[in-house]
Amino acid sequence: MAEFIEIMDGVRIPDTEVSFVFARSGGPGGQNVNKVSTRVELLFDIGASRSLDAGQKSTLRAVLRNRTGSEGILRVRSDASRSQWKNRQDALQKFARLLARALQPVKKRASSRPTRASRAERLAAKKRTGALKRSRGHVGGDE
Repeated sequence: MAEFIEIMDGVRIPDTEVSFVFARSGGPGGQNVNKVSTRVELLFDIGASRSLDAGQKSTLRAVLRNRTGSEGILRVRSDASRSQWKNRQDALQKFARLLARALQPVKKRASSRPTRASRAERLAAKKRTGALKRSRGHVGGDE
C-alpha cells in the first residue's frame, strides 16, 4: 500500500512517484564519510506524475524550471545529517515545501493611485532639487 506525501489541500503524491539516489556525503563524519552513502537525492518526474493534472504540471515546469533537467525531472538534495534516514526525511520535507510554494496561486496586484500627500511630497522634492541646482549658478562655458 502506497504512502502519500501531503503537499497541500487536495494535492497528495504517492511515494511510488518519487525515487531516491544515495551517494557519499562530504563534510564531517570521520571514517563514516568514506563508508556510508548518506547524501540523498530525491527524483520526481513531473511529466510522468499521475497525481497532478495538466495545469499543475505546467505550473511546476514553469516555476521550477531552474531545478529540473531537460527531461523534466525535479531533483531535491539533502546532506545535512550523517544519517541517511534523516536526510531522506529532510529531502521529503524540502520537496513538499517546494511543490506547495510552486503551486500556490500568485496574487494579482491591485492597481492603486498615489495619494495626494505623496504627490505633493514628490513635487516639493522636485522644487527643492531645482532650487539647489539654480543656487549653484552657471560657471563658465560658451553659452
